[in-house]
Amino acid sequence: MNLTSDQSIYWQHGAIHCNQTMVMTWILMLAMGLGSWLITRRLVSSGPISRWQGVLEIIVLAIETQLREVGLVQPRRYLPFIGTMFLFVACSSASSLIPGFLPPTGSLSTTTALALCVFISVPLYGIRSQGVRGYLRTYIEPTVIMLPFNIIGELSRTLALAVRLFGNMMSGVMIMAILLTITPYLFPVVMTALGLLTGMVQAYIFSILAAVYIAAATLASSPAVRISAAPASAASLPRSPHG
Repeated sequence: MNLTSDQSIYWQHGAIHCNQTMVMTWILMLAMGLGSWLITRRLVSSGPISRWQGVLEIIVLAIETQLREVGLVQPRRYLPFIGTMFLFVACSSASSLIPGFLPPTGSLSTTTALALCVFISVPLYGIRSQGVRGYLRTYIEPTVIMLPFNIIGELSRTLALAVRLFGNMMSGVMIMAILLTITPYLFPVVMTALGLLTGMVQAYIFSILAAVYIAAATLASSPAVRISAAPASAASLPRSPHG
């Protein structure tokens, strides 16, 4: 029994190989790309809209509202990145309902790649908002002593993102496979619904954590936030975004 789809090798030539995770990921990306093209090719800005456009607008507005509630001042700026990650993880979870299709997020390599995207995006957005000097200064707040701890925090939260998503997705697939062997009628239906719900929750948590990390790196550049965070006493001093 293969624990992950990485162990299913379809083709290999020396150190180069193509495994099941790669194939499933590309199939999912092509399906999402085709679906987005079909939905957006006939968008209208006025008059009656199609049912698909209505669903798309609900999803986009819901993600934008969540980003604003997290603290991102201009959520439209981060919507393409965080929204794409959310939809990828959510569609990956939903794809587990297809017989024989293993979700790419059940592979540690996929979740690590997603976590690395967040790891790279945080300083990029932070530098874009605060400048290089302003962002690097956050690593030594409140004192220079915190520099190694802030760096360790950056690395550890990236590892935590990857392992958390991988563990939850893989465990759901394995439990479904075991129950399908033991009780092939009733329990798999219940567990499939539960697994789908868990996958959607994981997509939400992953995206919200990414938004929180980006917000922590960019909040200091907002004049409104600086004014509201002006310390009236020692207890109201702003904390480091890496704390």
